[in-house]
Amino acid sequence: MLDRRTLIGRLALGTLTVARAAVAQPAGNLPRVGYLASNSATEQAPFSKAFREGLIDGGYAEGRNIAIEYRFADRSEGRLREMAAELVRLNMDVIVANGSAAFALRTVTSVIPVVFVAVSDPVGAGFAVSLARPGRNFTGLSYLGVELHPKRLELLKAAVPRAHRIGVLSEPAHPQTPQMLREVGAAARVLRIELLPVSAHEPVDLDGAFDTLDTQRADALIVLTGPMFYGERKRLADLALKHRLPSVYEATLFADAGGLLSYGPDLQDMSRRAAGFVDKILKGAKPADLPVEQPTKFDLVVNLKTAKVLGLTIPPSLLGRASRVIGSS
Repeated sequence: MLDRRTLIGRLALGTLTVARAAVAQPAGNLPRVGYLASNSATEQAPFSKAFREGLIDGGYAEGRNIAIEYRFADRSEGRLREMAAELVRLNMDVIVANGSAAFALRTVTSVIPVVFVAVSDPVGAGFAVSLARPGRNFTGLSYLGVELHPKRLELLKAAVPRAHRIGVLSEPAHPQTPQMLREVGAAARVLRIELLPVSAHEPVDLDGAFDTLDTQRADALIVLTGPMFYGERKRLADLALKHRLPSVYEATLFADAGGLLSYGPDLQDMSRRAAGFVDKILKGAKPADLPVEQPTKFDLVVNLKTAKVLGLTIPPSLLGRASRVIGSS
């Protein structure tokens, strides 16, 4: 018969062993999360970092109680399709995908749960039957990227009232570019603005696009959504300054890089919130039942340093609406 001290010791040891097993599970038993992005690891770094921070906030530690398979397509449509198919073959428990990557996954799985980040109009794009009840294997965070471009055009016009010929730079590979162009076109007719569409498939095309805008005597520029543009945001801002084009973009990272204006939801915060969807799915929730989240807070950022270089005076009414002003002190 065991004495009382030995029995208590063995029970304590058993409890400790169970606790350690729960914290450090064998790698093969860890929940597996795929992370698919259409751009490079460097370009995606602010967003993948925010996603990992969200997981940590939820009690997850990579390699201890969750495993993540990262795939970055480096802006290659072919690689993106291959990587989407690879993650499906690996039978991930859930896959997180940025906007363009979600479209690649839609063609290869209707079973594996997918959490999309920054997809514009998920219902119109076919990811969900409704925002409240997606009804499919996709859910996540809507970006309103398509819907907000007319607002960006309005803000650009407010910042540069003299602008009547405005360039529209798009990335043709983005699946929602046609829809964005239609929305901006409708807004331009209301504002009585002439649009000058130009496009860039690759970074090498950017110089030519800006040269075309010079030839067409553009007064300003709106840059539409495109994964390549995120990686080239500093170059885009520099080219806009070089060609004396006041410009508006969709995310604060562009204004931080030197763009005149940005307006939109916080993409890094959205990436952080995607971890909450992953947590719910790993605990048994079905994406079909998880409502798509829409942004409720939008940040207008004005870069006064850029305005000064361009010789612009931003109207006080616009500055008063800004969430943040760069170079105000």
